Amino acid sequence: MSSPSSNISLAILDDYPGIAPKHFSHLSELKIDSYPETLNAAKQEGIDALVKRLQPYQVISTMRERTAFPAELQSQLPNLKLLLTTGPRNASIDLEAASKQNIVVTGTVGGKPKKPENFSTDDVPPPPEGNSVNQHSWALLLGLCARLARDDSALKNDPQAWQSGLAIPLGGKVLGLVGLGKLGTLMAKTAVQGFGMTVIAWSANLDQDKADKAAEGAGLAKGTFKAVTKDELFRQADVLSLQLVLSERSKGIVGERELGMMKESALLLNISRGGLIDEAALLKVLKEGRIRGAALDVFWEEPLPADSPWRSKDFKSEVVLSPHMGYVNAGTMNKWYEEQAENVERWLRGEELSNRMN
Repeated sequence: MSSPSSNISLAILDDYPGIAPKHFSHLSELKIDSYPETLNAAKQEGIDALVKRLQPYQVISTMRERTAFPAELQSQLPNLKLLLTTGPRNASIDLEAASKQNIVVTGTVGGKPKKPENFSTDDVPPPPEGNSVNQHSWALLLGLCARLARDDSALKNDPQAWQSGLAIPLGGKVLGLVGLGKLGTLMAKTAVQGFGMTVIAWSANLDQDKADKAAEGAGLAKGTFKAVTKDELFRQADVLSLQLVLSERSKGIVGERELGMMKESALLLNISRGGLIDEAALLKVLKEGRIRGAALDVFWEEPLPADSPWRSKDFKSEVVLSPHMGYVNAGTMNKWYEEQAENVERWLRGEELSNRMN
């Protein structure tokens, strides 16, 4: 816990929709600046630009896994005392380096805003059963199956366009999940109840007993979810969805071998993290049309650079992309910033902070 001095400055990073300032504006002690465009700290020019931008600030508000804070960057920010991020973890912040630099890092837990009267009903976070990540997962998958992006573009740009392909029905198909945690279970429940799909799942620690407990916890019958081997998952799935947290163990868990086992008619959905898949291998599969299609909300470098191969139209497979929108809803974002502002107030008063990460 630090006792701040006067003339405190706060930099708000990565706030693309511009909703953060209203949460901090009542703190008259702060000088607030916003920098919505993300700079890539994985490149030296990005580090240099971030150092130049952020050196004056004692407090920085950032969005989870947008701007990274590696040790090299933190060591060149001598004024930084409080680094605010969103969510309960942020793999792009070097917490050990922060501790060595005496930088306190705090996260958020989410929930219902304490002051909903300040916002519209859209600003209230969805309940667990209406999880926005699950909603976006299905929006992407259904959009891919219904050819929405392709047909929308065709109808708007070609006066002769009409029914140029076939939609993909999901009823009775096999949903294969890489991971059966909270989000995987939500998706599986939707698949079973909404579309009559069969659900199989694999992860390094998953067995049938755990799969049964996940099904029963979701209000479904024991045996509804079937635990299978990794090879069985990739060979049997009509829709393959990644539901894992990115870690050193899970990085690249889907590679050329696994993609090569998928059915030519299969669809791939990734709304977790780009790094779970070997990017070069996936690009090759999609450009050669070796699976039916893919829907991606996450990428290996975000935001996508202008020259990203994902901006190409040179895919034989159907490809639908969205810019990491799974968690980007007004309710969740406003609650996160509300929690950040509360921690800044505590810090200004010299009080203990909530949701410390280091």
